[in-house]
Amino acid sequence: MFTGIITHTGTISRTSPSKIAIRADRDFVQKLGYGTSVSVGGVCLTVISKNSDSFSADIMPETARRTTLGSLHRGDLVNLEHPATPLSFLSGHIVQGHIDGIGTLRQIRAHKMGWIVSIASPAALLRYIVAKGSIAVNGISLTVIGRGRSYFTVGIIPHTWKTTTFHELAQGSSVNIEVDVLAKYVETFVRDRRI
Repeated sequence: MFTGIITHTGTISRTSPSKIAIRADRDFVQKLGYGTSVSVGGVCLTVISKNSDSFSADIMPETARRTTLGSLHRGDLVNLEHPATPLSFLSGHIVQGHIDGIGTLRQIRAHKMGWIVSIASPAALLRYIVAKGSIAVNGISLTVIGRGRSYFTVGIIPHTWKTTTFHELAQGSSVNIEVDVLAKYVETFVRDRRI
């Protein structure tokens, strides 16, 4: 489990259909252990090896197909987060690292307090996205501003813009979307009660 509060970014140093290697700050890598979880671009992966300034993880074909990890190249920047612990501040929201779909940036508009970003979403996910609700985009915990028929909007403050991959994205960029897991549980409970 993660909180969606990005502490570091890393750079893809090697990628293949089944494996990914990432170079990152030594202090981030030092806290990783063999077999521990790590969020890479919002995707929960398992560390299989590491050295002083990089780590690697296996990627299942399903993960490569259903997330943006399958289209990453050497030199690409990714958001990183250690897993939450019982002592972690839940500053964001509960993020599992289980991507629900890939969205596309429709528009990035400068605002006096930061940026307003519009993201086209797969239709199947829109029912889980509500104004003032939580959503994770590339692993970043964000608050939904509004929702249209095929998209939603979020606000990006300057700190988030600078310290995550958002400053490298542009119109047409693909992003990983994880909707709020609580919405999916509520839907399942309500549906099952009707059976």
